[in-house]
Amino acid sequence: MRTVDLAQTPLRELNAALHRLQAETNETHWRVLNPRGQHAVAVGVDAPITLEVEGHVGYYCGGMNKRATVVINGNAGQGVAENMMSGHVHVKGDASQAAGATGCGGLLVIDGNASARCGISMKGIDIVVKGSVGHLSAFMAQAGNLVVLGDAGEALGDSIYEASLYVRGTVKGLGADCVEQPLADHHKGELRRLLAAAGVGDSLDPASFRRFGSGRGLYHFHIDNVGSY
Repeated sequence: MRTVDLAQTPLRELNAALHRLQAETNETHWRVLNPRGQHAVAVGVDAPITLEVEGHVGYYCGGMNKRATVVINGNAGQGVAENMMSGHVHVKGDASQAAGATGCGGLLVIDGNASARCGISMKGIDIVVKGSVGHLSAFMAQAGNLVVLGDAGEALGDSIYEASLYVRGTVKGLGADCVEQPLADHHKGELRRLLAAAGVGDSLDPASFRRFGSGRGLYHFHIDNVGSY
């Protein structure tokens, strides 16, 4: 295991070293100490490594991730795993707003709560939040899955396209064109897979969730709907 202490090594040097890694690297396990809320930790990693961050991080940790597994043993600031392409980002604490924003693939797991706009404009990423999410989560979500074991705030799924939203707790309010939809057997299978990937598959029944998605009323502009756009 390679250990980097950000109290002694500049963050720019850490990220540069991570960017130089090749697919066949032998340096497959990294540990980062003393992040102290710095922004852009482990951004743009494109190698099959595991990176553990010991402490809280600032904005965009794990952003643009590709193939790496990033574990944050603390809380994460705005935009954790933003624009992730593949791999796995795991936040052991809470996450600030816009977690997983514009993510195209991979899995983001948040053990605590996520703030507003979790999964905004998601494009294929899977997100599992073991706590609750704030308002406007999955706003303009285009593809992928958002699973919330707790509650969801106001305007869930506002202007949603083809993503699927699964909520076990209460939903304070749905956004424009987001409606409750049937939870079919194949949805339960997908949900079971996501719960297992997040480490809670044995303790939760997929049937205890509600599913939400697009009502497809705003796909095409119509003057009668002008107040909803």
